[in-house]
Amino acid sequence: MTPRELLATAPVPGGEELRLFRRGADFTIALGGNELMSSRLSGSEVALAEMSCDRLRRGAAPHLLIGGYGMGFTLRAALARLGPDAHVTVAELVPEIVDWARGPMAELTAGALDDPRVELRITDVSGVIGGAVQAFDAILLDVDNGPDGLTRESNDRIYSAAGLDRARRALRPGGILAIWSAHPDVRFTRRLKEAGFAVEEVQVRARSNGKGAHHLIWFARTP
Repeated sequence: MTPRELLATAPVPGGEELRLFRRGADFTIALGGNELMSSRLSGSEVALAEMSCDRLRRGAAPHLLIGGYGMGFTLRAALARLGPDAHVTVAELVPEIVDWARGPMAELTAGALDDPRVELRITDVSGVIGGAVQAFDAILLDVDNGPDGLTRESNDRIYSAAGLDRARRALRPGGILAIWSAHPDVRFTRRLKEAGFAVEEVQVRARSNGKGAHHLIWFARTP
């Protein structure tokens, strides 16, 4: 078996250390004992983008916010689904993630970060959301393994009642808040509804071939 090679590490502000591994042509980003993402398991990240784009209300020049970049699967899938007038803001907290995307994982990135429709911001996505008013047609969040602060505790504020209220204000009427999760969470579904969203829960598979673990995406629409 090909040995796993540690390529790089990066501190998460207010959290633990990320580690980038490579085994052959496959990449993994881990946090402590948790595998956050793998280049072998892109199906649900692609679904996050495609299903969000399919739920956009018809109109010119949609503006999407993606947080965070990860391995770029969600961004690339969104760009493939969107027209030339779309605008995609990517908020990535850890600058080394972008360095890895342009370095050892450049083949995975496939030039997506250089697409003229993309605006990259090295910042906390919660700050982007909190500073926006009816700015986005969709907000796509894949910053944790679910609606809790795994990568850092301060991410909890994204999923709190106050955080969901900020997200609702940042979305245009009929906008979509899409949140990826490794597992269901009945309490979070209730919190979304209490925040004024119409909520749809969709199960997706981890692998692009329709196999692998079941993941969940919440699609929460504003009035």
